[in-house]
Amino acid sequence: MSGVEMARVSKRFGDVLVIDDVSLEVQLGEFIVFLGPSGCGKSTLLRMIAGLETVDDGTIYIGEQRVDTMPPGERDVAMVFQHYALYPHMTIRENLAFGLTNRRVPADEIAKRIEAAASSLEIEEFLERRPGQLSGGQRQRAAIARAIVKQPSLFLFDEPLSNLDAALRARTRIELAQLHQQLGTTMVFVTHDQVEAMTLADRIVVLNNHRIEQIGTPMEIYRRPATKFVAGFVGTPKINVIEFDAVENGAMTTAALPDGTSLETAIPWNDSFAKVGTTLGLRPEAIRVVSPDEANALGRAKVVERLGERTLVYAELADGTMLTTEDRGDSEVRPSDQIGLFVDCSNAVIFTQDGRAHHCAQVSN
Repeated sequence: MSGVEMARVSKRFGDVLVIDDVSLEVQLGEFIVFLGPSGCGKSTLLRMIAGLETVDDGTIYIGEQRVDTMPPGERDVAMVFQHYALYPHMTIRENLAFGLTNRRVPADEIAKRIEAAASSLEIEEFLERRPGQLSGGQRQRAAIARAIVKQPSLFLFDEPLSNLDAALRARTRIELAQLHQQLGTTMVFVTHDQVEAMTLADRIVVLNNHRIEQIGTPMEIYRRPATKFVAGFVGTPKINVIEFDAVENGAMTTAALPDGTSLETAIPWNDSFAKVGTTLGLRPEAIRVVSPDEANALGRAKVVERLGERTLVYAELADGTMLTTEDRGDSEVRPSDQIGLFVDCSNAVIFTQDGRAHHCAQVSN
């Protein structure tokens, strides 16, 4: 049985198409993340599951129940918003109890659920305070606790961490991952932050221009992006995208870079590679700073960014092509140094003019 099933769902606001023929199946107990830039339709998609937006075309099922024609209160979902939406005149305990009281849940059961949720999110000491007396992170945990006490079949999160500072976001990400492991309930999470997606998701749904661009596990999305957009959107620092001339090398493809560097790939030859607009994608970790005798390319360091466990070197090839490369954390490279580079093409990707990605037959570990 699936947690959520969407079949050919579309949504318009007037003449503006915001969701275009989306089909998706979320497995029972899965943590799925909708990832994409602002305006791609991810929050609208979530709100249609919740019943906060109507569906123009298609169907939505939660479990075995078709819900796209049902009111929000009958869908057995709990939603956590970007803004906490807590009643300011109520204590946190009263906020958590409010929905359950309206559903006539017995008082002892309400108390039991509140204590369990508060304990799991470490907000027991705040239950008698009002939202205005709490920090942003405490209020967000209270909003999550309010969703937990409902014991829904489906949790929906609409960018719940975007108002938190960096340190608190990192902590809350861990708490959400632990919460999912503890509850085992299906969760759908919307974000534009790829770190949140990579950290939390069992699978990521990448949306772009109102459609699904790719669905896969975090490492599938990272290692084998389906399109140039996905490759550029996922990964920090960004993937290197390089113009090159494709040369047929038996059944495989050799990439001839503008500076004269020739790189053999394990990507099967495709006649479309010879067309204008074909580019080569290489993750920064695939281009390492090495000694000149180990190098298969040469560059000049322009900027050196020291991150502790690794160093990013922004290097320029002889023709002016800029590459983001990696070195050891204790790198001795300085700006303006001439450096050797070893370009590992085992996980390279070629993007054709239509944006499609072409990969090696197998991805190395």
